[in-house]
Formats: sequence, structure tokens, C-alpha cells
Amino acid sequence: MQLPLRPKDSNKFTFGNVLNIAGSLNYRGAAYLSSVSALRVGAGYVTLAAIPPVVESVAAQLPDAVYLPLPQNGPTLSKEAVDVIASRLSPGTVCSLGCGISAIGNGVEDLPAFVVSTIEVFLQREIPFVLDADGLNMLAKSGRALDLKTLAVMTPHPKELSRLLNTTEEDVQKNRIDAVQEASRKFNTVVLLKGHRSIVACGNRFRINEFGNSALAKAGSGDCLTGIIAGLLAQKMDPLDAAILGAKIHGLAGEIAATELSEYGVLASDLPRYIPRSILQIQNQRL
Repeated sequence: MQLPLRPKDSNKFTFGNVLNIAGSLNYRGAAYLSSVSALRVGAGYVTLAAIPPVVESVAAQLPDAVYLPLPQNGPTLSKEAVDVIASRLSPGTVCSLGCGISAIGNGVEDLPAFVVSTIEVFLQREIPFVLDADGLNMLAKSGRALDLKTLAVMTPHPKELSRLLNTTEEDVQKNRIDAVQEASRKFNTVVLLKGHRSIVACGNRFRINEFGNSALAKAGSGDCLTGIIAGLLAQKMDPLDAAILGAKIHGLAGEIAATELSEYGVLASDLPRYIPRSILQIQNQRL
């Protein structure tokens, strides 16, 4: 799998624009991790679209991103945020949706309608996107089996996949390949089932990822993966290729980090620093 090309005659727009819709009062770190990972993998321009308290928190740590405050309802997004997002979509934009947008306790009544409406805007505009975490959960809660037109990469863990397929986590884990292929056919898109030896499927085709370790079994690791894949999509990679390469970069980052910090001690917030080293290893393997 080839890394995206980096022509010398380039500028930030050459390498794409990621609009990352992420975060809530309870999960501000998810917005940071998904945004910084898209930048670390080479995206030229990343905008975090989030409620104002999340924007303020992340902007204090990440001066490299651009920020778009969204309408807020309690601890998370209001359904009115769809119109703001739609106004910022332009040719060449890719999106990521779902990292940390839910909340602990009440205050998420708008989210299923918000997620479905936002996805429908992406489909109408033919915007490639990554759907993760509570984006997946809210889609499952809506009961809609949307045709995603192979524009998306869905990144569920086994529990999230079981909700999308109306089955049990145990059934998913019994035959992970069948489950991920079923989800890919149901939503007509690329699906990456996370876990040991992650599986990427598009219809009947699938690829098993051989990289990674237990260092990645930490809260926030999946947010980094979402950002990596979105950043690759922004650099004009096909969704299937972006998912396969993204899983490899993410897995290698965990392996490299563990050599210095141990599989016990790696935090999700460590991973973005190891993404460039993961990319260098891939580059050196091809020399």
C-alpha cells in the first residue's frame, strides 16, 4: 500500500481539508486526538467543528488547527449544527464524525437526528467521511440503513458493530469476517472492525491488519485511528486504501511507542507523536 505522494510544488490545500466534528463536555480529548492525528498523517488543513467549550479546550493545546464553534444543546451538539456544517463544506473537503460527541447521562436527545441529517448532507455533496464512535451508535439508534455510496469508512469496535447489525457482541466476535462483510454490504461502504487483527472489508473483499499490540487498548486510541484515516482521505486516497493503510500506520505507531514506553504505559495522547515514526518506517521499508 503506497503512501500518498508529496509533490514539491505544493501548498496546504494540496494535501486536503479535514472537517472534524467531534467532542462534548465529557469527551474533549476525543476532539483533540482525532484532530491532531489527521495533521500528523499529512493533511494540509484541519478544522475542528465542536461546541464552544470543546473548541476552547482543544485550541489551548493545538494551535495548528482551525476552529468552528457549533450550536450547543446541553453537554453536546444541537441539531441546528447541521446547517453550520453544511455551510463549510466545499470541494476537496473530507469529514470525520462521531469521536466523543455523546455525553455521560442525559442531554443527547438531538444526536440521532443530527447524525443522520449530517450524513445525508455528506451524501448529497459526495463528501468522503469517517464515521466512528457515537456517530455509529446514533446511526444504529436511528434504525436507518443508509446507503453510504462507498464514500465512508465506518470504524466500529465489536459492540458498536453489534448495534449496527442488530445482533450481539458475542455473535460478532464468533465470526468477525462475516460480521464486517455483512455490515459493509448493509451500508454499501468500507467497514473497519477494530480489535486484535482488525479487519477491513468492502463488500466481499477483506484485509486483515497484522500490526498493533495491547498498547492500543486504551481509551482514545480509536480517535487517533479516525484522524489518521480522515487525513489519508484528505490526501485523495480511496476509502478502502485509506482504511487499510490507516490501520497499519496506527498499529505501527503503537508498536514503536511500546518499545520506549512499554505496552502498559502508552497513552492515546502519546500515539500522535509516533505517527511520523510509523510513516518513516513504512517509507524505509520501500527503499
